[in-house]
Amino acid sequence: MNQLFEFIFQSSYDGIYVADKDGNGLMVNEAYTRITGVKPEELLNKNIRDLVNEGIISESVTLMVLDKKRTHTIIQRVKEKEVLVTGNPVFDENGEILYVVTNVRDISELNQLKLELQKTKALSNQYLYEIEEFKKKESVQMMMDGVVAHSKEIMDVIHLAQKVARVDSTVLIHGESGVGKEVIVNLIHKYSDRAQAPLIKVNCAAIPQHLLESELFGYEKGAFTGADSRGKPGLFEQADGGTIFLDEIGDMPLDLQAKLLRVLQEFEIRRVGGRKNIKIDVRVISATHKNLEMMVQNGQFRQDLFYRLNIVPIKIPPLRERKADIAPLAYYFLNKMNKRYGFNRRFHPEVIYMMEHYDWPGNIREMENLIERLVVTVDHEEIQVSDLPFSLLNQDVRKPISLKSMVEEFERKIIRDYLAKYKTTRKTAKILGISQSALVKKMHRIGLK
Repeated sequence: MNQLFEFIFQSSYDGIYVADKDGNGLMVNEAYTRITGVKPEELLNKNIRDLVNEGIISESVTLMVLDKKRTHTIIQRVKEKEVLVTGNPVFDENGEILYVVTNVRDISELNQLKLELQKTKALSNQYLYEIEEFKKKESVQMMMDGVVAHSKEIMDVIHLAQKVARVDSTVLIHGESGVGKEVIVNLIHKYSDRAQAPLIKVNCAAIPQHLLESELFGYEKGAFTGADSRGKPGLFEQADGGTIFLDEIGDMPLDLQAKLLRVLQEFEIRRVGGRKNIKIDVRVISATHKNLEMMVQNGQFRQDLFYRLNIVPIKIPPLRERKADIAPLAYYFLNKMNKRYGFNRRFHPEVIYMMEHYDWPGNIREMENLIERLVVTVDHEEIQVSDLPFSLLNQDVRKPISLKSMVEEFERKIIRDYLAKYKTTRKTAKILGISQSALVKKMHRIGLK
């Protein structure tokens, strides 16, 4: 019988600790050590009061049972680990306590799950709040003349574009394909004194090189075989009084670069086959995704032309370097496509998280095309992570990431954005509903300075 009792005692998954009527440890099973990390020799033949004084346990349910003479359950800390303990009295025939049997259960995992659930709920609520805020702000953001402006990086670009719009200096816009160079050109033209005159856009890479000169400068009648018998004004003449945008200027052939340089110096053009110069009044904006300085060094682009074009350089950062614009852009394109096709699609919050952790090699153009594809192809109202294409799902964002890291990253984003808006920790803390000291501590913890 004793062997059976010992087997049952040691087989229990929960920890068991037995003390006598004076609080001295008599028995403890292996599960108690597994759960709490406290070894048997630290408990046996020692009084429970000493264990409390030594800090091994935070408080004693055994002493509560001895005092009240009834069952007690408390949450106890044993060597910094939180456990649920229940003390049960064992009485003799006279109703006096002989022993107290304490059952110990590990609740740290349960607490962790509870905490993670609370954080997940808070994160989802914050995403839903941001969604509503983005919807409210959309009309303000988008009325920046077609520019979704949320990040500091793109706001700096807009500020510079509005500043140079008031003068006629040549502007060279640098940026990867799809970052929105043409949108900035539209902005500059709209805020300029030439806004009521034409804005002519030319993609130098899309026109065959042997036709580019006649397209830009026009031609006289009979200038070449197949030419219009009346001649034709070029795009520079058509832009007279306004603005001409030379996109992909890095693809312009060297011989034509020399003629463009003359236009910028003399503000006059000569048609192909013509004998007289024609005065023009044109503001020139150019753009490229190429490294023109490197092309100059390699003899592929004229240095003098580069200096003429690059009087005011504007660098548009790629989408991966301005994460704060991703969510506003996504909701803008979603609303745009919903209106275009008569749908009422919406994003699951995790879709935005995935988008914010994708590199977007095709930049804004890639995002717009992706969202249009999702809107017209999914069979349900809410666009899910599973609807995203493999190329996006296959990024590093799919690597395991702890909920703690996700929450900290989200906190960093919110605090960084609010600090940029309200400038001081005092104002930011007030908006966030916490004390300034709590905000500073949190910033230190999540690596914000």
